[in-house]
Amino acid sequence: MNPWKGIFSIQSDAEFESWALKAFDFQQIHCAVYREFCQMLNRTKANSIHEIPFLPISFFKSHKVCHDELSIETIFKSSGTTGMDRSQHFIQSTEMYRESFRRTYIEQIGNPKDHVILALLPNYLEQGESSLVFMVDDLVKRTENDLSGFLLSDLNSIAERYRKAVESNKKVVIFGVSYALLDLAEKGMNLSEATIIETGGMKGRREEMSKEELHQVLKNGFDVDYISSEYGMTELLSQAYSEKDGLFSIPKWMRVQLRETNDPLSNLSKDKTGGINIIDLANVYSCSFIATQDLGRIENNKLRLMGRFDHADIRGCNLLVE
Repeated sequence: MNPWKGIFSIQSDAEFESWALKAFDFQQIHCAVYREFCQMLNRTKANSIHEIPFLPISFFKSHKVCHDELSIETIFKSSGTTGMDRSQHFIQSTEMYRESFRRTYIEQIGNPKDHVILALLPNYLEQGESSLVFMVDDLVKRTENDLSGFLLSDLNSIAERYRKAVESNKKVVIFGVSYALLDLAEKGMNLSEATIIETGGMKGRREEMSKEELHQVLKNGFDVDYISSEYGMTELLSQAYSEKDGLFSIPKWMRVQLRETNDPLSNLSKDKTGGINIIDLANVYSCSFIATQDLGRIENNKLRLMGRFDHADIRGCNLLVE
């Protein structure tokens, strides 16, 4: 029995902090990259989660962030428009990843056995080694339904699977990268009874647009009330889904903190917009404390994404990358 699976039973802030401090100590012992990072900052002790330093997410491009002694089960790589400079996450427990995304999906979307899941993720399939494809493939299999699966651009197949699923009283869930969903929406297909989950990114295939503009086009094209988003990344083993209000619900084993955009070591109050720091306890065998390049706000204990900022704006981080 993996003792770290206890994180999935967290019920209180006190429990979360206790597990986070254990993860902080564990990763300083077993992850050389994080240990050296903390030593350079002279921040090797912490009495609260607010004293824990967050590793810049760019380290996953330049360093091997993982447990020093455990074997590698698989490697996830981020998507990219050039195929170069992809983040790598060395996974030493696919069990932890499965436990994380299965629980989150059930809690926020529903039981996959009641669903038909369709995936429009062509670029992820093309590049391979995608944590998103790994997750969706597992969820597709758990539907135990032949209508579920990965699709590219076969409009007739999508329409037929959707129709049959609705007729059999199954909830239809469609995961799609932004440009693929836009391609589908422009064909005017009515998917009014489906839950649409966009996974972000034009991947160089289309001109970028704001999240609000994208969702409006998709809502009009599919005749749905709202579009959900999945907030996840190669460097994290946990994810969150947005609801009708656009806010992301965070799993109990994950926390979001905010920092000043020009100070990677600062803390920011919840009512401000700032850089997003994430504590993901499912990342126990790599690093659970990640400073992302996303901007956000905390509203009603949920996350609202506000965009991204350049790595160049994170002053001081360049001094820590060698």
